[in-house]
Amino acid sequence: MTDASQQVLPAADPTEGLAGAIELQTVRVVRAIAEHGTLTAAAASLGYSQPAVSQQLRRFEQRTGVALVERVGRGIRLTEAGRALARHANAVATSLEAAAGELAELRGLRAGRVRLVAFPSASPSLVPRLIATLAASHPGISVTYVEAEPPEAVAAVREDRADLAITFSYPGDRLDPHRESARGLEVRAFGSEPVRLVLPSGHPAADAEVVALDALAGEPWIAGCPRCRGHLLELCDAAGFAPRIAFETDNFVAVEGMVAQGLGVALLPALALAAAPRHPAVVTRPTDRGDERSLHLVTARGAERVPAVAAALAALAVLAGEGWPAGRGV
Repeated sequence: MTDASQQVLPAADPTEGLAGAIELQTVRVVRAIAEHGTLTAAAASLGYSQPAVSQQLRRFEQRTGVALVERVGRGIRLTEAGRALARHANAVATSLEAAAGELAELRGLRAGRVRLVAFPSASPSLVPRLIATLAASHPGISVTYVEAEPPEAVAAVREDRADLAITFSYPGDRLDPHRESARGLEVRAFGSEPVRLVLPSGHPAADAEVVALDALAGEPWIAGCPRCRGHLLELCDAAGFAPRIAFETDNFVAVEGMVAQGLGVALLPALALAAAPRHPAVVTRPTDRGDERSLHLVTARGAERVPAVAAALAALAVLAGEGWPAGRGV
């Protein structure tokens, strides 16, 4: 019989000891191994020496009795426990970095990093404006930039290779990367941009204020990226014809050059048209459908609590207020 004067403590929760042993550096190491496959490559990506990475893993195993890696031949691989930790690594790292960011703000620190990824036609126009706006308002924030189409950009955020992705989608896109593949991420609307027909200046439809797609059913077409090509096929199908695609190129300057030479007609979004001076031998016209595509900002959930990411989102809001991303004069 228990003495009433004695307190009976509840049994210790075994997860508490493990949770206390998980450090941010351990999470980063496991995430890097999952991404790069070897200790050497993981250490290089983190800027550490290989012995430092090995020591981090050994310390975790000594504290918990749980091994995160195992040797296979002359290399290593994550154990089942390591793979389990890797699955949670992005969410854990984002939350801890957000907490560190809030503490830094309280301490008055104005520094940080934003890893940005965006689609090609944003590179010559929207992206430089964003980086310049951030540099003016937050000179302590550094920005890195990688160009990628929306599916790859969403994957970069999910895999913690990017903090912020600027992406696009077309209405009715069956392969819209902002649906299933963006589950668990934060997707914010960032306005829309018109999509315009690009015609030779002497084309019979060049004098019209708007152009019906079916009036161009017999024309050769110049198609762009796979998603833009898919959208063109869907638009023409809705207009009652299958376009005869004569050329394909992701280079929107080349598209204008081909149209100027009378090699075909094309559809280009406003940001692509705003990226370079208009070719003097082409004109742009709206479609009779008022066609446009939507732009999005993709981050990890809770990333807006990281001050540098919050600053980038605020800068994009300022640009939206100035009429971006919709291009002018298209």
